[in-house]
Amino acid sequence: MAENEATPVEDEEELDTRRVSAILEAVEAEDAARLRDLVDPLHAADIADLLEQIGPSARRDFLHLYSPEIDGDILSELDESIREEVIEALPKEVLAEAVRELETDDVVDILEDLEEPQQAIILSALAASDRVAVEQAMAYPEYSAGRLMQREVVVAPEHWTVGETIDHLRSAEWLPDQFYHVILVNPRMNPLGYVTLGRMLASRRDVRLRDIAEDSFRTIEATEEEAEVAYIFNQYHLISCPVVDENDRLVGVITIDDAMNVLDEEHEEDMLRLAGVGDESSISDGVLDTVKSRIPWLLVNLVTANIAAGVISLFEGTISALVALAALMPIVASMGGNAGTQSLTVAVRALATRDLTGSNALRVVRREAGVGLINGVVFALIMGGVAWALFGTPLLGAVIGAALIVNLLVAALAGVIVPLLLHRLGLDPALSSGTFVTTMTDVIGFFAFLGLATLVLL
Repeated sequence: MAENEATPVEDEEELDTRRVSAILEAVEAEDAARLRDLVDPLHAADIADLLEQIGPSARRDFLHLYSPEIDGDILSELDESIREEVIEALPKEVLAEAVRELETDDVVDILEDLEEPQQAIILSALAASDRVAVEQAMAYPEYSAGRLMQREVVVAPEHWTVGETIDHLRSAEWLPDQFYHVILVNPRMNPLGYVTLGRMLASRRDVRLRDIAEDSFRTIEATEEEAEVAYIFNQYHLISCPVVDENDRLVGVITIDDAMNVLDEEHEEDMLRLAGVGDESSISDGVLDTVKSRIPWLLVNLVTANIAAGVISLFEGTISALVALAALMPIVASMGGNAGTQSLTVAVRALATRDLTGSNALRVVRREAGVGLINGVVFALIMGGVAWALFGTPLLGAVIGAALIVNLLVAALAGVIVPLLLHRLGLDPALSSGTFVTTMTDVIGFFAFLGLATLVLL
């Protein structure tokens, strides 16, 4: 690629930067017409991203000029960290019109993150039937399928023909904006199967719906945790899935977009927790909120660092006698920490996707032990040679080599065993594993290195 040739990603980023600059200029000039010309062509998700990227002052000015154009899709796409701020800034009539456009699952998603006064404003803007449906959904436990589902479903008796169903759909006064299946039910509203729209349209009019029902049919209980819902969709490649109550009656449907949003949120939470910054951190958070989310984990890290420092202090005499040890200690700790993080990341991800279970845990532990041992030997030979060359002491090279073998082996094992144990105890492996693994590799790495040095070199 030529030196001055930009990649498509760079071109897109530059375009976004110019667009944001132009939008901010229009906001600063209070040019509402120019602002609409710039923003109206954008997708709702892009407008939501824009609101998240600009500062609070610019966001208020933007909403003052553009609020009549804010619709339900934009509210639905907003990060929950600023959604309440945006809702408070919107005129009540704009907010009312925006939420009326949304499906019940999207309204519930918005309400979950709001205080009661804001919830009341939104509920009062809904039609009576929609308000009842939303309130019923909000009665289900938080993070459950009942909160995730939409109440708008398309149903038909299983004995209907394709022709009867198509005629019914064409004459219906209202249908969901998007749906993928016609759900087959009995007179008690128990779901019996479903038919995809594509298969129905490809069939003759006299074919009965039950004869073209999909094999993938399954139901989800309304009280099921949303993480389990996301797993079911991902595992069985579902497009939509009926939701039933305790009597197996149809109460709603979950579609793939909502399930994948949950899956994305789960992955994001795992990454944030592994980094120790809290599971709801966002670049839109203020300084104080960010400090509050990070201080606890920095404090935990301080405590574990003092434990490692305590181990080092036990060998103060050894370090004083052999100053070279002070230069080599960070290498042992760093290699162990990195090896532990590699193993830990793979294990936490495998637990989240249920690829790591009790049935294959022993095999995975043995594999990681082998990997840790081989890596330890490889880097022991490399670092042993480097230490010998730098300090002219072959025994020093042997000591750091042995310490690396021990620490990389321990790191690989801890990276799998610690999250497995936490998972077995019902704790979130992503939230706690990193601290335990890092402490183990630091303590054991320093103890092995300095202890061997004391035995061999003094």
